Formats: sequence, C-alpha cells, structure tokens
Amino acid sequence: MLNKTKVIATLGPSTMDKEQIRRLMENGVDVFRINMSYASYNFCNDVINKINELNKELQLSVAVMIDLVGPKIRTGKFLNGHAYFRRGDKIRIYMDEVIGDSTKFSVDYSNLIKYVDFNSILKVQDGTMQFEVIDIKIDCLICEVLTDGILNDCQTVVLDGIKLSLPSLTRKDEDDIYFAHKVNADFVALSYVASQEEVLAVNDILIGLKNDHIGIISKIETEDALDHLDEIIRVSDGIMISRGELGASIPFERIPGVQKKIINKCHEAGIVSIVATELLSSMERAASPTRAEVSDVANAVLDGADAVMLSGETTIGKFPIETLNMMEKIINTAEKDIDYLDMANRFVDKHNDITSVISQNVCLSANKLKCSCIIAPTMSGYTARKMSRFRPPCPIIAVSPNVDTVKSLQLHFGVNPVLIDELSSLDKIIVESKKIVFKLISINPGDKIIITGGYPFSDVKSTNFMKIEEL
Repeated sequence: MLNKTKVIATLGPSTMDKEQIRRLMENGVDVFRINMSYASYNFCNDVINKINELNKELQLSVAVMIDLVGPKIRTGKFLNGHAYFRRGDKIRIYMDEVIGDSTKFSVDYSNLIKYVDFNSILKVQDGTMQFEVIDIKIDCLICEVLTDGILNDCQTVVLDGIKLSLPSLTRKDEDDIYFAHKVNADFVALSYVASQEEVLAVNDILIGLKNDHIGIISKIETEDALDHLDEIIRVSDGIMISRGELGASIPFERIPGVQKKIINKCHEAGIVSIVATELLSSMERAASPTRAEVSDVANAVLDGADAVMLSGETTIGKFPIETLNMMEKIINTAEKDIDYLDMANRFVDKHNDITSVISQNVCLSANKLKCSCIIAPTMSGYTARKMSRFRPPCPIIAVSPNVDTVKSLQLHFGVNPVLIDELSSLDKIIVESKKIVFKLISINPGDKIIITGGYPFSDVKSTNFMKIEEL
C-alpha cells in the first residue's frame, strides 16, 4: 500500500551511518531534512553522498531538504550537551560565549541585553522553559527559573512580546543557500519568515544561480508570519507549520486551529503543507507512542496535510526505525478514513486551462470508477501537482525521465514519482506504466487505471489526454 501523506525524516547522530539511512529509505522516507542549526558542511556532504549512492542502489529518488538557521537567537553549548534548571533558582545568561551548566549559559546575540527590561520573559526550547529577568548587569542577565527542565545545546530563545532588530536573511543563510545549490538539494526551508519579501530574497538568490529546481518551503513560526500568511503562501512552494517555535510565539491552545487554517489555505493555493514538531516525540526514548501522539498524527492526515515531519525522533532518538514504521502505520490507517470526495470539493479551481480541467476530471473519474491508480507521464511535474490538489483516492504514479522533476514531487500528497529512461511513444509509456503499477501496488483482474498527460511529450506543455485502462 502506497501512503499518500509523505514523511520527512531529519538526519542526525542517530541516523548518520549508511545502514541507518538505508533502512529509513526502505521503510518509506520521502525526504531527508538536514538542519543547518546543527549540521556542518562535512556532515552534509557525507550524508548527501550516502543518500545519492543509496538512491542509485535501491532505485529510489528520495529528496533532500536543507533547513536554514534563520534570524534567531540561540543558547550556547552546555557541559555534556545539556543542563538541568530548577524552578526558583537564580541563573546568569551571558552575552559572551561560556560553557553552560545549571547556574549559567550564554546566547549568541550580544545585543540581547539592550532589548530586555526587568520582568521580561525569555522562552527557550519551544517555550517549554521560561526565565524571568530580575536584574541586568553589564555582561549578563540575572534571571529566575520559572519552569523546571533540561535545556539542551543551541536552543532558540524568544522574548515574549519584544521584536528584535535581526536581519531577515543572515550571511550564514546565504552561504547555506549556495551550498544547497552546490550539492543539488531539492528544497530549502526558510526559518522565521515574517513577510513575502524574505521569501522573494531567497528566490532572487536562486535566480542568480540559475537554479529553477530548488523549492522554497516557508516555515511559519511567529505571529508576524500568521499576520502575513496569505502573501507568504503566494510566493512559496510549500509551508511548514513549525509548531514548536510557533508555540513560543502564540498560546499553545491556538495551534490546532492555526494548523487547520494553514493546511486549508495551502490546499486551496495548490502548494505543499507540512506539519512538524513533536508528532511522536515520546519515541525519542520509548519504543511506542502515546495515544495523544497517535491522534495528533492521524488528525494531521485527516486535515489533508501533504507531509508530516520527524525531528528529534530520528536525529537523537533511540528508536528511529521503529518511529518511522509507527508513523507509516498511523498514516496508512488514517488515510482509510479520509472523505476524498469532500476533500476534492473543498475549493473551486478558478483556472479554466486544459490541464486544470482534465486534472479535475481525472480525479473525479478515479473516485467514481474506484480506480487503482493514476499514471501521469510528465516532464515538469505540473500535471501531477495539479492532480494532487484534487486529492484522488488512489495513488498518482508520476513517471518522468527527469530526476529533478521526480525529486520535486516527493512532498506532494498522493504522488509517487518514478524515474524512467525516456518518454517517447504513448504505447511504450502505457506498457512501461503497467509494469510499474504491478510492481508498486496490488492489482486484480478487472482493476482500472487512468493514464493522463500531454502528448506528444516533447512538444506539448499542457495535459491534453486521459485514457482509462481495465487490467
């Protein structure tokens, strides 16, 4: 069974060796994420080379996402990588780098001291830990610990109700975009987006590099981003709902409603939506999830998210493969409860071009005829993306000779991209498509499939045919 909702797995110490990456690929990962807040270029080159080698060996096309650091303030490093803080204790937060412990830590923004006041609240580690400023010295803040907890290296610091003067795109972000281009990454995730100008700035860099392949995923992490959500969606290839960082900016209780709203807006706009942070976080330490986490993943699927993302579960977790298998199991079960017809009718496509009309009719036919799959030969991926928007109940198998096209489709709901040698005659495509179908899904005599695309393949830029085959 091919799951329609895609899975992103973040690589880290638990999953950096080739055998672990292989197992993740064999068990259903669609995209690997590399978080540049922690990863060195040596680490990136190493794991990307392994992914490329395994893609060839396993005949897969798993994509790579480079997640930019963004304009954020982070804590420094701790002795042994973490420290425990107890409620009521008094600690020091230094502006210059120090090795942290349970009495002190540092931040990487020396001007922070200029923005705080007495009683300012600093939220750290997705808002789960809070510190109140009770005194301001020349080189540090004296704070009271408001919440017990363990604080890890390099955690984001958020000042409650205070806007900082930080660059929208840092020099490191620019360097990382050039690096993503150099290693032929498939997506970049832009952190702390506040307006469309920040997305367009990244797009300008990619245009300057003559790179029309890398997709821009805008991360929604602040209330500013929510205020400018429509314009950000308009210029992005996808949206990541980063619930951890968002939870430090808005009340926790708002997040479920915000998540549904963003997914619906992305669906209407025809771009990718990704739900991230703490989906199965208890499995960092345990071999099974909580019931609440199972419901959380299932609700993301039922809401119509294109993809769900694993972070700590696969970077530092003890059970990365088990976590992935559980994620796939929950997705598979939840997708059986989706009302696909209702999802397809959630919005009205205002476009009346041939591709839009045929794509909608293909999905409607797949619903009515209970088709086993849709085959979409494509050079650019445009047809497959269009059909994904209409949420057909069966898999969309997008076949293409262009590896960049195949990887660009890895985040789209229901699309299973397959790399083939060439697109030539329609008859050959039909024969090859049937072989792929029998390899990927269970087929019974009398099952129906739909083949759709633009023909002739090298000349036509739009979808212009659909063919229903009974096997």
